[in-house]
Amino acid sequence: MSGEILINVTPNETRVAVVENGMLQEVYIERASKRGLVGNICRGKVVRVLPGMQAAFVDVGHERAAFLHVSDITFARQGDNSELNGKPATDNINDVLNDGQELMVQVVKDPLGTKGARLTTNISIPSRYLVFLPDTDTVGVSQRIEDEDERIRLRKIILDAMGENTQGGFIIRTAAEGVDETDLHEDMEFLQRLWKTVLERNIAENCGEIIHEDFPLIMRTLRDQVRPDLERIRIDSRETHQKAVDFAINYVPEVASKIEYYPGERPIFDLYSVEDEIQKALEKKVQLKSGGYLIIDQTEAMTTIDVNTGAFVGHRNLEETIFKTNLEASLAIARQLRLRNLGGIIILDFIDMLEEEHKRQVLRSLEKALDKDHVKCHISQVSSLGLVEMTRKRTRESLEHVLCVSCPVCEGRGTIKSVETVCFEVFREILREARAFDAQKFLVLASQEVVDQLLDEESTSIAALEEFIGKPIKFQVETLYTQEQFDVVLM
Repeated sequence: MSGEILINVTPNETRVAVVENGMLQEVYIERASKRGLVGNICRGKVVRVLPGMQAAFVDVGHERAAFLHVSDITFARQGDNSELNGKPATDNINDVLNDGQELMVQVVKDPLGTKGARLTTNISIPSRYLVFLPDTDTVGVSQRIEDEDERIRLRKIILDAMGENTQGGFIIRTAAEGVDETDLHEDMEFLQRLWKTVLERNIAENCGEIIHEDFPLIMRTLRDQVRPDLERIRIDSRETHQKAVDFAINYVPEVASKIEYYPGERPIFDLYSVEDEIQKALEKKVQLKSGGYLIIDQTEAMTTIDVNTGAFVGHRNLEETIFKTNLEASLAIARQLRLRNLGGIIILDFIDMLEEEHKRQVLRSLEKALDKDHVKCHISQVSSLGLVEMTRKRTRESLEHVLCVSCPVCEGRGTIKSVETVCFEVFREILREARAFDAQKFLVLASQEVVDQLLDEESTSIAALEEFIGKPIKFQVETLYTQEQFDVVLM
């Protein structure tokens, strides 16, 4: 598998496209006016403790107070001037937090919709090869490193280097596979120095101030997205290209030679049809090559994905047609989850299969496709209703939430009342007004479509209504009115 990363930079926005085998797989967007908060470490102040939810709202300098659950609180960190020091572990939020208390917290989820950010006091700071955990002294190894001998080697290197002056523990990242001892030691020393700086700033800064800010999108991409099969990274800004090269030389030297400046006249996101793929990712319907299709509905509670055979009729029998459609859909679903950055609860409605072996193969295909996803996923078995329930960790807003807002006409419903429905509402409102007030005549203000329907197909009904109330009814088009809007004016 060959990979490439395209980076489009403008003064207001940075976009990163991850392409595998010539097909867009992931998109990351960061705007200058709305940078992501995940990974930032802040000094917060408790503004409200909620015993009924075993949680607290914490002011970290954002527009909305952030949310901190008791399960995300560490109780024994030392040396950070925290008021949590020495307190026993407990499930009661009142035993560990009180209004006005100050503490060091890290953002683990960006604000989503009407919800504030999600916080934890379990601090973690990533580098190229390691993740530093100041609240533990253990050493873990990424599950993606499957070679047991390599896992033992890496773990031994870190444990041998952890002396009495080393505070905290480490998780060895996937990128560390095959890395020599010197590079790992340098990463450890860097993280130790960085943590010392964080502790010093925590004491010096006021509440609501950022103590440590995660790298901008481009630097995070170089740190987290680079894999052995990556062929090159193309950037369309000369200044940003130089910054990326300088960063890579210091932090990820093996990547520096792969970073290229893209000077072409053709926009960089026109390569591999990235712009077109982004537009398709905002649509509900995803067409499959066989003729089948997916319908993706994203709501606040969950995301549902429905699989349909569409125009695909197969060649042998119905069960084989369904099986092939579901297999193809499993690969498309895995790609769409990454591309759209869908998270939370996801319900997959595959076409009902009769054979148990077919169900197992479709699940295996989905699991294998999701192995490429660096975001943690959990998949259940096929339920009695033929549904597959899964979760995908959500830390940042989905592509749709970043690029779109709710429709001002339908207010996010996805539908509006028909012209006929609005006409009948107009009739009822005129009757209501005629009974309540003594007017000489009535003026109906409505959209062009509604007025046309009233004067054409509903003209007989209008004449009957005028005769019934004994008053004339006039109509006026309001070009700024939506199809659902109307007013009945007394004259």
